[in-house]
Amino acid sequence: MSDPFDGTERSLGQLVASATAEMSALVHDEIALAKAELRQDVKRGGIGSILGIGALVVLLFSLPMLSFALAYAINTWTGGHNGNGGWNLVWCFLLSFAFNVLVAGLLGAIAYAQIKKVKKPEKSINSAKQTAAIMQNAKPHPRPAGRPALENAESVARSSV
Repeated sequence: MSDPFDGTERSLGQLVASATAEMSALVHDEIALAKAELRQDVKRGGIGSILGIGALVVLLFSLPMLSFALAYAINTWTGGHNGNGGWNLVWCFLLSFAFNVLVAGLLGAIAYAQIKKVKKPEKSINSAKQTAAIMQNAKPHPRPAGRPALENAESVARSSV
């Protein structure tokens, strides 16, 4: 923007064009800021969602294999491999299930923590509020002293033709 006090007067059309260009640039910058903030929050939310889905996959698809393997391992560790009987297989399977639920709970807690970090775009909201406040309080450029308003309006109208 040129200096308004450099001795040259700009026409009304030039002033409107300049104001329009500046408003357009401001709107584009605000949109870019909002996109950047939202992109970051969507990425965090996506990571949290993927971890949550991972928790469900672990719980649902690994339970049969992990449960059997862990239950028979517990039975073996408690003496079932040498003919002494060891722990009852029911208790071994319950311990196996509890372990799987613990793993799924841990993944779910991590997913919840990631999703909880997603926030509204504070910078974009504040910037838009500041712009709105400035635009509400904006006043037209003062006319030069010593000229009547009607005479000034006629010179502007003639210079913009």
